[in-house]
Amino acid sequence: MTPQTDEPYAAIDLGSNSFHMIVAQYADGRLQVIDRIKEMVRLASGLNAQHELSEASMQLALACLQRFGQRIQEIPKANIRAVGTNTLRQARNGNFFLSRAETALDHPIEIIAGQEEARLIYQGVAHTNYDEINRRLVIDIGGGSTELIIGRGYDIFSMDSLYMGCVNMSQRFFDDGRIKAKKISKSVLYARQELESIEATYKKTGWDLALGASGTITAIRDVVQAQGWCENGITASALSKLVDTLITIGDSKAIAFEGLSEHRKPVFASGVAVLLGIFDALNLDKIGVSGGALREGLLFDLIGRTHNEDIRDKTITDVCQRYGIDMEQAYRVKATAESFFHQSCLEWQLNEKDDLKLLQWGALIHEIGLSIAHAQYHHHGDYLVTHSDLAGFSRQEQNKLAKLIRCHRRKFPLDEFGTIPAAAQLTIVRLSILLRLAVVLHRSRSNTTLPAIGIQTQMNKIRLHFPPDWLTSHPLTLADLQTEQDYLQAAGFKLTFQ
Repeated sequence: MTPQTDEPYAAIDLGSNSFHMIVAQYADGRLQVIDRIKEMVRLASGLNAQHELSEASMQLALACLQRFGQRIQEIPKANIRAVGTNTLRQARNGNFFLSRAETALDHPIEIIAGQEEARLIYQGVAHTNYDEINRRLVIDIGGGSTELIIGRGYDIFSMDSLYMGCVNMSQRFFDDGRIKAKKISKSVLYARQELESIEATYKKTGWDLALGASGTITAIRDVVQAQGWCENGITASALSKLVDTLITIGDSKAIAFEGLSEHRKPVFASGVAVLLGIFDALNLDKIGVSGGALREGLLFDLIGRTHNEDIRDKTITDVCQRYGIDMEQAYRVKATAESFFHQSCLEWQLNEKDDLKLLQWGALIHEIGLSIAHAQYHHHGDYLVTHSDLAGFSRQEQNKLAKLIRCHRRKFPLDEFGTIPAAAQLTIVRLSILLRLAVVLHRSRSNTTLPAIGIQTQMNKIRLHFPPDWLTSHPLTLADLQTEQDYLQAAGFKLTFQ
């Protein structure tokens, strides 16, 4: 599908250190950035010992999101994507903040896993600095986590997200603002320990060149070049001189490097320590700096979704192959579920884009749990989907998909949907019912095509219409539907059929 000319898009990154927004126009296969907004919120610093965000830190973040919300008012909702990263993954009261944040922004916000964050960062780098020849190591030091990825072109070979960033490392090692050699040594050692589990794998995979992609690395690059310690990128010798200079300065408040913002100073030494740990662990001599990162990756991923190149479809296909799913059965269930969806979407207020996608994915992988055991396989499937790294999916999307799979057979426990935001619960319950009915009708796993089956829905009532005498000649299906009547009745739904 050819994109519309000058179609506007926006990507919003609720980072642990800064909130970023990028607005761009997409035309003729080319992305043109027309606006960037960045605010230093330092959300990670609002986490207390119990991993709860303080009210003050939330208020600062909400005020920023209100300003972002004003900027995106004229952009189509389908062309906007907002994601939260490490701090929102860690916060115990993250859901409480998220509901307020979505109100402030007037747009849904997805929480993405560390692996998904790494994937998007790499895609941002790959699209901004495409290179199909060199194998590249990409490093992104954020406020609460650091992502490392090895890839070539658009293909990724290794990727990891480590729990160390400039904000949480600053709180751990530089909380009083003083910069001493001992503190630097301890923070670098901590970074080395975090890297220890991936160090051998990355060295074995190898790379031709390394690139940094973050505000932290950009700030370090700007400082070492302004000081004349290197001309391009960041070299190991320049980084060493920077560390020595920071120790001499001795206090983050006294840092006065040209081009370094006041907001960056409190977390600058910790960011330098993380980068030094990476240089030491991976024996780096030099890294370049990329202009693209998470925001750009989000934009290109979003453009793919809106123009039929959705990475999530490929992910589901990969899952089907990895777990040996019976695809003939999966497509049978999918076709019937789709038919029921199109007949009921208006009455049940189901979205013909996002909700249909979710139902299709659920139908394709509803038997994923069989790879573990037949007994309770819907429980196994729930666990696998919940705890897998599924490229392109947010945590909320994975949770919804997992609940579809958990509730596609046997008892219909409505309490399972309690982990889904209240506004979306009824939709997922209704999608689950459509999937359950499709599964029941294909229990025989027969290649014989089902007759045309009508479905009528009204609130909590579902009525199936079969051709005359069809159920009489299919007594097992009739018995299964009667059992399903009981399951749904216990959950407050009335199923009838004729």
